[in-house]
Formats: sequence, C-alpha cells, structure tokens
Amino acid sequence: MLFYSFFKTLVNKEIAVELKNDVALTGRLHSVDQYLNIKLLETKVVDAERYPQLTSMTSVFIRGSVVRYIQIPKADVDVDLLQDAARKQNTSSQP
Repeated sequence: MLFYSFFKTLVNKEIAVELKNDVALTGRLHSVDQYLNIKLLETKVVDAERYPQLTSMTSVFIRGSVVRYIQIPKADVDVDLLQDAARKQNTSSQP
C-alpha cells in the first residue's frame, strides 16, 4: 500500500517507465491502481528508432507486472514523507 499511496501523489507528473521487454516510455501519469497498473498520457517512446510501431501512441495502459522500473524526477519525491510512511508501516506490522 505504501507504493500505491506514493504513486497517487505523482498523478499529472512526468515519469519514465522501463518495461521488462526493454521498451522505455515517458509520459504524464494519469492514474495508478492498487496493483500498480499505470496509465500514461502524452506518451513518447524513448528509443523511437528501435520501436517505430509505438511512436503513434498518445496514451498507454501498462500492467504493473511488466514494469522493470519507474524513474521519477528528484524534485517530485518528498523523501521525508516517504521515510515517515515506511517507518509507520514497519512499526504497525510488527507483532
């Protein structure tokens, strides 16, 4: 739930997503769900020469299980808030 809550704060921010099949996309985060499925708007393919068939996409839905990593601009990350949330989740899950 921690990552879901964190990604909800990034809605309408520019992010980059690399998929397990080596496709890298950038776009504006439109929505995310509890399975970390992502919908991107204003999507662009990072390596358009390698994947020309994907250049016509303007929006994309990405299943969470195919994401290798998500790159977020440093300015959009509130490290203190994220650390506090991780501490709270850790202390609440201890017996």
